[in-house]
Amino acid sequence: MRFRWATRSDTGRMRPHNEDAVWPRPGSGNSGDTMIVAVADGMGGHVGGEIASRTAIETATSVGGGAAIRVQAANLAVLDEANRRPRLSGMGTTLTLAIIAADGSVEFGHVGDSRAYLYRDNNLEMITNDHSYISEMMAAGRLTPEEAEVHPYRSVVTRAIGLEPAVEVDTVEVELEGGDRLLLCSDGLTAMIDDAAIEEILGDHDDPAAAAEALVEAANDLGGEDNITVVVVDAE
Repeated sequence: MRFRWATRSDTGRMRPHNEDAVWPRPGSGNSGDTMIVAVADGMGGHVGGEIASRTAIETATSVGGGAAIRVQAANLAVLDEANRRPRLSGMGTTLTLAIIAADGSVEFGHVGDSRAYLYRDNNLEMITNDHSYISEMMAAGRLTPEEAEVHPYRSVVTRAIGLEPAVEVDTVEVELEGGDRLLLCSDGLTAMIDDAAIEEILGDHDDPAAAAEALVEAANDLGGEDNITVVVVDAE
């Protein structure tokens, strides 16, 4: 199976700095039979957020092993960096990673509220579950979707990389088919546009770069309240 991919990361219209990180980066590529893609959304202030997300991405994409091992390694790397530099204490990041094999098998590792989606046969399916206060309240029936959209804690995550020596990692496995499309994104996208709009945009653009650009533009058109990062991967 062959893959085409594109990434796009944008500061948005409200934030002065971009604390997201993405892999692959331009010029980095993926070698061998395995492709790795990842998105991280840092927290802990401008400097801390940038360092946390970058450290998580660089670690998770450079160590060996499966998705959970890579995410745990990223967790320890961010924690070690904060311990080494006390002014960064409390920094953390989300991390959503996909290991894509040449036969189309994909293993996801996920912590936080960045998301992974599968777009197949014109239908969008969310692969990950948000580790967020809002998501947990909705699952318990204590918040409606309408209430969640305006809740003051809508950006609070309940699980993150870099805060504790061990973190619980969600893993999911998917078998890709020809024509499938994967989307990994930070919540700067999903807080601005809903799944129906994402599904429509993915269906309107055959080229992954055009799709990534259109998603970021749509989020900015609706306010761009946070950094926006997307990875689009097409299976052929």
